[in-house]
Formats: sequence, C-alpha cells, structure tokens
Amino acid sequence: MRAHLSDESSQVIRQLLVQWHEGNSQAVRAVVPLVYDELRRVAHNHLRKERNGHTLESTALVHEVYLRLEKQGTAKIENRSHLLAICAQLMRQILVDYARIRHAAKREGGERVTLDGLAFKKPTVDVLALDDALRELTKLDPQQSQIVELKFFGGLSTEEIGDALNLSPMTIKRRWASAKLWLQRELNRTEAVP
Repeated sequence: MRAHLSDESSQVIRQLLVQWHEGNSQAVRAVVPLVYDELRRVAHNHLRKERNGHTLESTALVHEVYLRLEKQGTAKIENRSHLLAICAQLMRQILVDYARIRHAAKREGGERVTLDGLAFKKPTVDVLALDDALRELTKLDPQQSQIVELKFFGGLSTEEIGDALNLSPMTIKRRWASAKLWLQRELNRTEAVP
C-alpha cells in the first residue's frame, strides 16, 4: 500500500526539488527524509529479488543512493514520483556494480535475481545478464526499459510510473506487456547458452 502524501507535503517536496536544481545542496538533504520510507520500500523491492543472504540491506542501499544523489550534484527532478524513479535506477546501478565486483572477485557464477511473475526457464537469472538485456532494451526502446526498471525493480505502481514518465496508465500497461515478452525471450535465450 502506497503512502498517500498530502498536497502540502507534495508541494514541499516539489519546492525542495526546485531548490536543489537551482544549486541549493541542502535541499537534497531535506527532501530525502520526506521520502525515506518510500525509498526503503523501493530498496526492499530491489533486494527481495536478489539472492538469499545478500550482504546489502534496504537501509544501506538507500544510504548509497543518497550519497550518489549528493555526489552527482543538482538535477532537474519534477516531483516525488520522478525522484523515486531516479532512485530506483540508481539502486539497480548500485546492485549491478556490486554484482560485477563480486563476480570479478570470485571468477565464477555471478549474482542471481528472481524474476517473479515472468516465465523464465530458470527461477533466477544472472544479474549481469539481466543488466545486459536491459541495456539492449534501452537501445531498442528506452521507454520500455525505464518502465521495466520502475515497475519491476522499483515497485512503482502504474500511476507512479505514469507520473514519472508523463504517460497514461494504458500506455504503461501496453509498454510493460511488450517489454516483459521481449525480456522473457532475450533472457531465456541467454540462459540457454552454456
């Protein structure tokens, strides 16, 4: 269940995002606590798809996102949904970076994630293979790739994705269905390769 923000809270978040875009570095420090619970929900959604015993936890992932937001400097973020979308993308990047480091250190099978609700040959797929597939999807259709990130990894609702990408719910549903089919085909193909 999504937390419902009052119009006043939404307005405060928008104002802080505008201030951050205008160069006020303190604004990002003020906005993160206002969406912290939602960021933890998004982080939890990411991590529940990772292997059991993953060393990162929701809180650590949120804090890493916060550090990356501060490091990247000002950004033009429209609203709460847009902020959640950007944070969901950062979380995926962090987890992929983590998997690459672990994979290089072990020189064996990489990190695996579960893809609940998608018909894959195996219950989990390699996170690096998934990242490669999403990069390919981005080349073919950046919008579909964004929708996958936000819906599957970020756990955002159709309405939140629509707010973040300025698309109608019906368009989100069509694009999501198409992206799922493409990913199923692509990942089933790559998982079949020894």
